[in-house]
Amino acid sequence: MNKKELTALYNRQANSYARLGKKKKTIDHNWRSELLAFAKGKILEVSVGAGANFKFYPRDAEVTAVDMSNAMLQKAKEAAHDAGIDATFINAPVEELNFDPGSFDTIVSTFSLCAYEDPVKVLNTFSTWCKKDGLILLLEHGVSKFGLVHWIQNRLDNYQYRRIGCHANRDIMGIVKKAQLPVRMYERKLFGVIYMIWARPKK
Repeated sequence: MNKKELTALYNRQANSYARLGKKKKTIDHNWRSELLAFAKGKILEVSVGAGANFKFYPRDAEVTAVDMSNAMLQKAKEAAHDAGIDATFINAPVEELNFDPGSFDTIVSTFSLCAYEDPVKVLNTFSTWCKKDGLILLLEHGVSKFGLVHWIQNRLDNYQYRRIGCHANRDIMGIVKKAQLPVRMYERKLFGVIYMIWARPKK
């Protein structure tokens, strides 16, 4: 799909994402809470979606939130308001943005590396935009470490991409390695499908 088709697909999903984000307890709640406890200062969140992360940020955070879907951004604005977070919103694909080097203390991506045409290139831009002593926080889904689950993901990949706009079987740790991000710590959850990664920008 091209960017216009993907944007239309994400626009159609905005209401369901917003309803899910408002639930008090979902399967990803603890993952987001654990990872985003490390977010601080000037935060860039890419592919912010309907704003599910805002309630996990410190109240003094300065968040720049990016998404290619305007419908998602409208829901994210509501979520930021409800969470009392000061945020600036940018409606654009992250690949088209151009921030100054070292602009952010923390860069956050949650469930977005599955969708980019070139996720390694995107991570390389994170390294540029993040301060050298900053953090890149990733919560992603990707290929499982269990053979049967891996096989199912491969079988479902084309359908999932057409249905919701993301790939089921990306090798997240392989992508991070290709981008040469120094990984401070990582955890895998849910049969190895979920990746939680605390990384630094590359030297």
